[in-house]
Amino acid sequence: MFELDKNNFEEVVLKGEGTILVDFYGDGCVPCAALKPHVEALAEKYGDKIHFTALNTTKARRLAIGQRILGLPVIAIYRNGEKVEELVKDNATPEAVEDMIKKYTEDGGCSCGCSCQ
Repeated sequence: MFELDKNNFEEVVLKGEGTILVDFYGDGCVPCAALKPHVEALAEKYGDKIHFTALNTTKARRLAIGQRILGLPVIAIYRNGEKVEELVKDNATPEAVEDMIKKYTEDGGCSCGCSCQ
């Protein structure tokens, strides 16, 4: 997983092309730490279809607030620079994260009905 920070978030995520998963986590966040190995396993499984990234919100607080990250953990999907879906707190289970990933990888694209792929 590619580690994001305040210096590269805009270039990688907001100006990036394709599908990007961002794992927003924080230092001392127990649910974040519990979810991380599952997200890393999903990166191994789906890494050829989605770009997996992570942002430590403790080190990039203003950036996280600017992305409307108000609670942790948050797993978000960005498509061509736009946040299209996110799982927040208790909804960010390993199963839910994989289901969300599948929506953006099956049949080569997004499930929103658009032609963004």
